[in-house]
Amino acid sequence: MQLAFLTSLYDRPGPWASVYLDTSRMDESARWRRELQARNACDELAALGGDEATVRAVYQALSDWPRPAAEAGRAVFAAHGEVVLDPPLAVRPPAPVQVYWSSLPRLGPLLDLAAQEPVCLVAYIDRTGADLELRSPIGAMPAGQVTGSKQWPMHRTATNAWSERHFQLSVENTWDENAAEIADALAEAREQTGADVIVLAGDPRERRSVYERLPAELRAMAVETEHGGRAAGARRERLDEDVEAARHAFMRRTAEAEMDRFRAARAPEGGAAAGAAAAEGVPALVEAAREHRIAELLIRPEGPDAHRQVWVGARPDQVAVRRTETQYLGDTEPVPARADDALLRSALAAGAEVLRVRPEMDDELPVGGLGALLRWPYDEQETEPATMS
Repeated sequence: MQLAFLTSLYDRPGPWASVYLDTSRMDESARWRRELQARNACDELAALGGDEATVRAVYQALSDWPRPAAEAGRAVFAAHGEVVLDPPLAVRPPAPVQVYWSSLPRLGPLLDLAAQEPVCLVAYIDRTGADLELRSPIGAMPAGQVTGSKQWPMHRTATNAWSERHFQLSVENTWDENAAEIADALAEAREQTGADVIVLAGDPRERRSVYERLPAELRAMAVETEHGGRAAGARRERLDEDVEAARHAFMRRTAEAEMDRFRAARAPEGGAAAGAAAAEGVPALVEAAREHRIAELLIRPEGPDAHRQVWVGARPDQVAVRRTETQYLGDTEPVPARADDALLRSALAAGAEVLRVRPEMDDELPVGGLGALLRWPYDEQETEPATMS
């Protein structure tokens, strides 16, 4: 899961107001209910210690009207009288309002609520070419058009005469050449867009011909659907369902593969050991964060370590298990923070990815609920040779 859009939250110090709001109900009383939610949230924020300017900025953001009809919820992050980020939520929050006042932005809930849609490249294929469409979390947009260089002949006949069989062979060759051109265009579009999934829509013969001509690495990420088509007026409602199914299958495969990597890389007894390319548990992860070595952070919010207290300074790599570890904090006034929020800050600052480990994936790993794949493994500590007297 890429959360790079959150890095702007770390350009300024805290404390931070973090509010999650359910905006999914849209009826005649929605505006009145939103106003009431905003007031209640800000009363709670003030009771937690929020300063007047920040509380006022949060209220203005939460009471903003109108809101998009399809919005499931929203998150508001504010500090020092300014709303820094106000992203929509793809999933309805579990409670109508969740309010936090803390030294770091409370980002953990976003792992379940933020949009996680992989980018999908859809190809609407027929015998003459294809229309390409890119679907991302921000919507759908055209991604190009392919017109096969062979436009004649296109239709086969049912006779057995030699001339007709020769004609049919020409049709086969035309289909094959156009399918190869579409496959080449898809490969180029995928390289340019970084799409995670390819969906081929159209008549069975044409889309199968394109699929078979894709490079092996693209065939592994491509699926075919019988719904939708290139013709004007083609119904695409079921296609949307197939695209979503392909996205979810991709996320499931990716998460399972990452967990397999973690199992293979972790130290036998957890924590960190020489040669291990993974770490788990707060002490080992704090050390990795200080050294900018987290490549992918794994978080199981249900685990006990997620809400364990650590100490942080102003920079993402200033984190320690105990306040007395001033040599690591580099800050004369460190503040307490949740372990998951502190490690998320360090991971995002280092350009790492984040994986939300769901119970169905593994209800025990990582131990304590926090783990990481590392940029390079732990090495044996060097020991200084004894001096000769």
